[in-house]
Amino acid sequence: MALNLYLPPQARSDKPTKIPVLFYLSGLTCTGDNCAEKGFFQHRASQRGIAVVYPDTSPRGLGVSGEDDSFDFGSGAGFYVDATQPPWNKGYKMYTYITSELPKALFKAFPILDETRVGISGHSMGGHGALTLYLKNMDFYKSCSAFAPISNPSKCPWGVKAFSGYFGEGQKAKWSEHDASELIKGAKGKSLDILIDQGTADDFYKQKQLLPENLADAAKEAGLEAGLHIRYHKEYDHSYYFMSSFADDHVDHHAKYLLA
Repeated sequence: MALNLYLPPQARSDKPTKIPVLFYLSGLTCTGDNCAEKGFFQHRASQRGIAVVYPDTSPRGLGVSGEDDSFDFGSGAGFYVDATQPPWNKGYKMYTYITSELPKALFKAFPILDETRVGISGHSMGGHGALTLYLKNMDFYKSCSAFAPISNPSKCPWGVKAFSGYFGEGQKAKWSEHDASELIKGAKGKSLDILIDQGTADDFYKQKQLLPENLADAAKEAGLEAGLHIRYHKEYDHSYYFMSSFADDHVDHHAKYLLA
């Protein structure tokens, strides 16, 4: 699968040291090119000495019937889960790809990257991926942030469609395993510091696709509200203009942990 990797100038110094890594997960319809070209993560990452990985959002060209029929399911919409429902279970294994297959291949191919200092971020569907992968793998990911994430997929149209197709309509327990608003309840007693930015003029926020308030309520229920920092920005939408406005803040957030 195609991806983009940004290496900061520190990786090419006379005496290079291991470079921490930030994985950025993209949203619906995107590839690894979108944020690499429009997100402006490289600006602060170059200053802080952090590599950025931009993976694709799904397998491509598997020939699964219906994979190219809609923008919110199949190609470009892998939802960072391992599908269990046929025919999607034959290749749609984005959870395993992002958490295991890709890191192993990447760290082997680029020994300069530090596999002990890894953070994760993402936008929209990728924000959902960042939150859930982090909450399920806090021993691997040292930091987490998200832009306008799908925060409670079991309760929004996009998530219901994806989880019904990838897991089956009746598999609600499986849905919960990949829902940040459910997973955060299981983090009770742990130390969290998650940064989320959300624009109030975001049409998908208005359409109840994102539901950050549900995540905030779940964090409060678990006694973790102090570790979840949701910033609402008046008149900002869902676009890369919104993301690029706060990209530096997110890289700085990750740097607190990746450069500690």
